[in-house]
Amino acid sequence: MPLSGTLTKARMVEAVVETNEYTQQKACETIEILLELIKRSLESGEDVMISGFGKFCVKNKKKRRGRNPATGKDLIIAPRKVVKFEWSGKLKEKLNTKPVIRAKKRRARV
Repeated sequence: MPLSGTLTKARMVEAVVETNEYTQQKACETIEILLELIKRSLESGEDVMISGFGKFCVKNKKKRRGRNPATGKDLIIAPRKVVKFEWSGKLKEKLNTKPVIRAKKRRARV
């Protein structure tokens, strides 16, 4: 299976079928169960940590001032919860395979 474009639920199911010789139905059920576990954990405020991949955290955002971009009117944005993803060191290394070139320190002029 080519690794280009967006990874969809359908592509995940296809990958499970190919790599584990599951039936289409069994692979679909497996993915659905996994996603449901992640959703339930996040809904209850728990973090979801997947070793070697990263951690999904629920964060509370306070109310804040905002602006309606269509009208330009000021408004108050209600407090809400958001999901933040913190990637693991291993994933960070895989995505950033190029060596980091550090800038030379400049000498202070006297």
